[in-house]
Amino acid sequence: MAARFAELDWRPTPMGDLLLRRRWDPAVATEVLEVKLGDEFLMSSMFTVAEEEMARLALAGLAARVGDPGGLDVVVGGLGLGYTALTVLEDPGVRSLTVVEALEPVIEWHRDGLIPAGRTLTNDPRCTLVQGDFFAMVRSGDGLDPTSPGRRFHALVVDIDHSPRHLLHPSHSDLYEPPGLHRVAELLHPGGVFALWSNDPPDDAFTRVLGEVFATAHAEVVRFPNLLQDRESTNTVYVATI
Repeated sequence: MAARFAELDWRPTPMGDLLLRRRWDPAVATEVLEVKLGDEFLMSSMFTVAEEEMARLALAGLAARVGDPGGLDVVVGGLGLGYTALTVLEDPGVRSLTVVEALEPVIEWHRDGLIPAGRTLTNDPRCTLVQGDFFAMVRSGDGLDPTSPGRRFHALVVDIDHSPRHLLHPSHSDLYEPPGLHRVAELLHPGGVFALWSNDPPDDAFTRVLGEVFATAHAEVVRFPNLLQDRESTNTVYVATI
């Protein structure tokens, strides 16, 4: 019998020990990929519905609003297992995708084929994987494309922290306040979209802060079956437009 757990890679990082593992889950009779950072579960291939839906919500109707015949330029903050990035690339209107990931090992896992999505992402000429601290890059004012400082995008799609209140690192906190959100808005073309994943229920206070910066802002509840707990679970996707 094959081992139920297989450690695919382990790396020390400034944010804690990073672990990629594969396990066989008898409850759903499938292999599951999981990433842990220290004691935190960052992502699991069992729960990807909200990550994928976030990309669809961000891109829905975007081409018609921005009126750019050349196509859409999109940034994904947080590579993870690649499900958000894959969903962005499914949209034929996407011209370019820049994925910003703070942890170099995660990018290496994709390039080395340890994560299945990496084969598609690294072979799609529209997709560029960038190692960098998304929050520091936004804060710097130089932008999210190291080759083109100040470049603007049609959509910024972010899945890094667990929620605007539950952060992986305290240095991320300024992004969720008006000054940080104004810096995000400055990276978008008129009509552009900022979408943010959250593991928590909708936060009315955060939605109001978004509304102070963006022309429109709302929270979408995404429902999906939780096979581990035999119940329905929910995530939240915040969508704001310039």
